[in-house]
Amino acid sequence: MRCAVVPVARPTFDTVKAAGLTQQAFSLLTELGFTVSGSQVLVMTPAELATAKSALATDADLYILMQSSFSDASPALALLSELKAPVLLWSFREPGQVGERLLLNSMCGSNLAAHALVHAGKNIYHLHGNPTEAATKTALQEILSGNLPQRFEPELKINQELAAADAVAEILTSIRGTKIGAIGDAPPGFTPCVYDAKQLDSLFGISVEELTVNDIFERIASAETAKVEAEYAAAVSAQPSLANVNKAEAQKVSATTVVLDDWRTTSDLAAIAVRCWPEFPTELGACPCGALGRMADRGTATACERDVLGAVTMFLMEQLGAGTTYLVDVVDQDPTQNIVRLWHCGAAATSLAANPTDATQFTHCNRKLGVAGNFPLKTGPVVVARLDQDVDPRNPTGLRMIISSGESIPAENQFQGNTATVKMEIPAAAFVNGLITRGFPHHLVMAWTDIRPQLRQMAKLLSIPLIEW
Repeated sequence: MRCAVVPVARPTFDTVKAAGLTQQAFSLLTELGFTVSGSQVLVMTPAELATAKSALATDADLYILMQSSFSDASPALALLSELKAPVLLWSFREPGQVGERLLLNSMCGSNLAAHALVHAGKNIYHLHGNPTEAATKTALQEILSGNLPQRFEPELKINQELAAADAVAEILTSIRGTKIGAIGDAPPGFTPCVYDAKQLDSLFGISVEELTVNDIFERIASAETAKVEAEYAAAVSAQPSLANVNKAEAQKVSATTVVLDDWRTTSDLAAIAVRCWPEFPTELGACPCGALGRMADRGTATACERDVLGAVTMFLMEQLGAGTTYLVDVVDQDPTQNIVRLWHCGAAATSLAANPTDATQFTHCNRKLGVAGNFPLKTGPVVVARLDQDVDPRNPTGLRMIISSGESIPAENQFQGNTATVKMEIPAAAFVNGLITRGFPHHLVMAWTDIRPQLRQMAKLLSIPLIEW
């Protein structure tokens, strides 16, 4: 079997570990008998992408996008969206120890690439595991024999409890006229963060007020000194660990909080989605995660990476009774314990901490700039849900929704930022495989109140196709 392999990565992750796993993976493919083409050079820059594209075989039997570390979906789309042979996304296990940053975030990268490719019309397959694992070797031997990995997913839950239709309809009526704030464009290669304004208005009566990143930076630069100092003092009083973060960076984040809060008030915003990188760390010199967490603690849903549909999902879930929610990535899974780890880099409300009085404020795990939370998320039964653009053109609403559930169990903060270790009600490996092969977003919304009956009824009333695992 002729396989063309492209390893993708991002320089803000551990490229040494990524390169080592890539070398092992190429060696295993050759050892097993694949005819392998492609360079082991990690594709991280536009120039490297151009080189990889020019060298990519067009007659391979299989294309492997090796997710050596996290990457956005731009390489996947540029390289694979128009090829006819099957595409295998291969992600590696997270090597980071408890309390370290995510060193690779490989699984999330595959999730993001899958969303883009599935929405571009591709059927994709997924393999998760390191080259040294027996199960990985077995799966590749099966592929060599002509058997692509099973695209398995949990069984659908059907005929589940529904909330009262009139109560949910009343909530849907009450939110018409709501505004969501959006700062900047969606980051390149983040297809789940693209939204359709007409669709949101038609289905929910929700409109989006946009500001550019430069708009928000100008407002931050002009923020009243007294307000910024008062916000900084209040943030330190609430979480004394903030005093250990570089004060200049922390005060920029306090200024961001002031500006976001003023915008929320003057424009009557129900939620805010922020393009949090690269401009905030590279141009402002601070990370806004702490500001998003402060806004969430005040009752305003906040989403990073300018994920408007994520923010809409958060707002809807909170209106349906979820309480404060959090936007998370699925970054790790352990099938032996049936757990997944849900994580993001530090924008959680401190009220969601396992111990809210010790919701440590720290620096961002990759950028090493203030301010980001660094604490485990609280325990208890959880629901994860997400609205997404539907890949089925026959769906008149244009949206689909996914729901699943489990229990957040006591655990240390596995990765810097905010982590929940969740024991799923369904097989964890099937959950991850289903998310990726069905092309669902890398961002899910996590809630600690069971509002599945309300979500089901909302989907029914609006004729939004529902996938519940």
